[in-house]
Amino acid sequence: MLDKVTLVVDYINNVKTRCTLNAAAEAIGITTQALKKELGEPRAEVSWFVSPTSGEPMRYTDSDKHPELYRTTRIITSAKVLKRNLDL
Repeated sequence: MLDKVTLVVDYINNVKTRCTLNAAAEAIGITTQALKKELGEPRAEVSWFVSPTSGEPMRYTDSDKHPELYRTTRIITSAKVLKRNLDL
């Protein structure tokens, strides 16, 4: 399980694209709450995981957000994208 979380976190950081928590959790096969727990404390590396309604990381200060968080308006909202790109 942790390997899949790490795989998704690494991928999202590599492509520097926001991704909804729901899409990531579905792709990994866990609940959104379980994913939040696995991601741990707010930090830049996991600030890419955002709310589907606001497109923002939840409960993050500006200093916790990745400096390139808004480099694109694109947000991955489908688990299918992650499953395809990561062969999950």
